Amino acid sequence: MKFSVKEDGKRILVIFLASLLMALNIKSFVRTGGLYPGGATGLTILIQRIAEMFLHVAIPYTLVNVILNAVPVYIGFRFIGKKFTLYSCLMIFLTGFFTDIIPGWTITYDTLLISIFGGMINGLVISICLMMNATTGGTDFIAIYLSDKKGVDSFNIVLGLNAVILVAAGILFGWDKALYSIIFQYASTQVLHVLYKKYQQKTLFVVTNHPQEISNAIAEVSNHGATILEGEGSYEHCERYVVYSVVSSAESEKVIKAVRETDPQAFINAIRTEQVSGRFYQKPAE
Repeated sequence: MKFSVKEDGKRILVIFLASLLMALNIKSFVRTGGLYPGGATGLTILIQRIAEMFLHVAIPYTLVNVILNAVPVYIGFRFIGKKFTLYSCLMIFLTGFFTDIIPGWTITYDTLLISIFGGMINGLVISICLMMNATTGGTDFIAIYLSDKKGVDSFNIVLGLNAVILVAAGILFGWDKALYSIIFQYASTQVLHVLYKKYQQKTLFVVTNHPQEISNAIAEVSNHGATILEGEGSYEHCERYVVYSVVSSAESEKVIKAVRETDPQAFINAIRTEQVSGRFYQKPAE
């Protein structure tokens, strides 16, 4: 593992701020609304509330959350990336620490508003962590592992796995909170899809007179290949080439910019890709 003072210092600072924001969201929105965010965070809160209600014991958030993340952290070290997992562990510990020490501020008692805006903040924090090549822990490790293996966005699968936590919460503490938690998780997932696009793809069709140069530019920016098709312009009846390639949505803007710089006259059509089958390069986590 290689560390850079500038790059890794930036990542540590962003993770520090993200963990603080996550802790504030838990104390000010999640606990005020009595919600269950899903994943290790939701399961931790569920265990805390069970202990308080039935055993009359207050268990620290950090203790429960660290224990629950033991297996996901192993998956991260084993299958995803050591540096990625170390920064994720930092996020897990800092979030637990801040959650245990900072006081909660009640912004609103409206459960619907709490569900929507709390979910949006949760999705924002998860997206920030993923952009910094880290995660908030828990089921995010599983989602990233599945996404790397399948080459598709698997965060919706995690949304399904969280249903188990919601069913348990509904049985023990009432179905209204469980149903509001579904709104929280849905809002979180939608924000995540908008902000984090590594596991989403776009298909590019580039009509150009410089196909090889365009293909080289795509490969240089995204490490993806391209297919060159011969065609004919229907208006001028002259020879044209179509460069076909599939790239990550997160890289698509950079790729299009590189294509424009290579051939300002190129015609570019970018289409959202539903599914890719076959070898598709994904930059591995560190």
